[in-house]
Amino acid sequence: MLGYICKYAPVEVFESMGVQMERIEPDVTNFNQAEIRMHPNVCSFAKGVLEEVMSSDYEGVILTTCCDSIRRLYDVLREEFPDKFIYMLDTPRITKDAGITLYKQRIRAMIREYEAFSGKRFDEEKFTAYLKEKEEEQQYAVKDRAVNIGIIGARANDSIKKILKGNGANVAFDLTCTGLGRKIICDGTDVMTGYAGGLLSQFPCMRMEQASNRDELIRRCAGSVDGIIYHTVQFCDNYAYEYAWLKNWLDRPMLLLETDYTRQSSGQVRTRIEALLESLTAERHRPEKQRRSDGTMYVMGIDSGSTSTNAVIMDQDRKIRAFSVVRTGAKSGVSADRVLKDVLEKAGLVREDISWIVSTGYGRVSIEFADENVTEISCHGKGAHYFNPEIRTILDIGGQDSKAIKLSETGEVKDFVMNDKCAAGTGRFLEMIARTLEVSLDELGAIALTSKEKIEITSMCSVFAESEVISLIANNKEKADIADGVCHAIANKAFGLLRRVGMEPAYMMTGGVAKNPGVVRAVEEKIGSELYICEEPEIVGAAGAALYALEKYGV
Repeated sequence: MLGYICKYAPVEVFESMGVQMERIEPDVTNFNQAEIRMHPNVCSFAKGVLEEVMSSDYEGVILTTCCDSIRRLYDVLREEFPDKFIYMLDTPRITKDAGITLYKQRIRAMIREYEAFSGKRFDEEKFTAYLKEKEEEQQYAVKDRAVNIGIIGARANDSIKKILKGNGANVAFDLTCTGLGRKIICDGTDVMTGYAGGLLSQFPCMRMEQASNRDELIRRCAGSVDGIIYHTVQFCDNYAYEYAWLKNWLDRPMLLLETDYTRQSSGQVRTRIEALLESLTAERHRPEKQRRSDGTMYVMGIDSGSTSTNAVIMDQDRKIRAFSVVRTGAKSGVSADRVLKDVLEKAGLVREDISWIVSTGYGRVSIEFADENVTEISCHGKGAHYFNPEIRTILDIGGQDSKAIKLSETGEVKDFVMNDKCAAGTGRFLEMIARTLEVSLDELGAIALTSKEKIEITSMCSVFAESEVISLIANNKEKADIADGVCHAIANKAFGLLRRVGMEPAYMMTGGVAKNPGVVRAVEEKIGSELYICEEPEIVGAAGAALYALEKYGV
């Protein structure tokens, strides 16, 4: 079996020789092996491919000259596997006749090398017959009565498509590096020329001469779908630049999704995709109304986060009857049971009094007694609009992630961005700094307000920032000044998120970090505007979930 990574790889050539071909789709836990052999900042896809090859039984791997990271990958694979068929196919950037001729020559050179390696022989007649079978391969298509999503950008992991399909969405097209059906041309007069021309005429990647035409091709396809996922790979700059360009003129909801091919990021990927789909699908199944004998109806929203689990009980008049905030322990299901018991006691109700329960947050799928789950993006948007209809931009900083959300006048989510899987600038980050300064988390924000000297924390990496703080302590800097520097570092990171969604007043801050006056002040200074913070900023998501529960009944 040969592995390959690129749509320009001549897969059909090898398949016609009886070789099993497999597109390498990295799905790894870590890059331990790769980072011994490659620089840590090399493209995560290249590192992921190396991890997969080292743990699989490939006869060889076919690479293409798409970037420096892949060239480095080739060097490493040749060194690690001298007995395997490791081949770098130099794909031309030009797609006209000269490029096609050159590509044909390079494919034939690769065939000769594989024949010498394997002892197998390439048969042009078998190849021609095989191509004729492949010419009519089914392509992606728009489907009626379905939410149609297009995927563009850098190569997207198959897991993205599985999440979309699992939520009832249709992948209408895939214009990433490896996507859309392969363009197979079988010219009876000159089979290899036609084949090479077909491969080179596929939707162009960023290194091809036709890359300048990508925007027009994307514009043409985008009009047929409800929303677009723009996928980038961590440390792949070309596609990040293209996203910024497309966002300015593409008239479809677009989600920027950056992945690093590790399983640890799957939770955030799922949350972002589901939030996009929720913003595109307003219609929901309505259960039969369940009211108490006195005619009242109660619903509940539960937000299961990494630090706290929060619950809100709301009545049919959209009034909050009770809320509860408890610490999330080792198991989200256990903390959900605790918050359920607590909020019911506060409201003077029993479980049977609650008509519908909607869960949100990272632990939402683990709450067995919930009737439905909705992403925290959608719930925070709805909750913020409930507390203050003037809010257009939300900054939510929780225990392990940060997010910026842009709302419409009606409270619908227009756009959102999240931090990556690093916890820098979150509640966990502040907890670590507080421990280092030997103060409580509540004290940290208060003492920051007493700062007299400006100190800049240059790193937002939790590990490096802690080391920097320790150095400042060793230099006899005041705790208040260090705390203030940390708060401003968080504000700088938050400002970057807000800029990405587009800053529009009025602003609201939610999440546990909104209780930190030092961070609040620093953010307000950075954005040049006051932040609206409700009485209990940790329950905004739960309130939004309760509102979704009411909407189930048309309330």
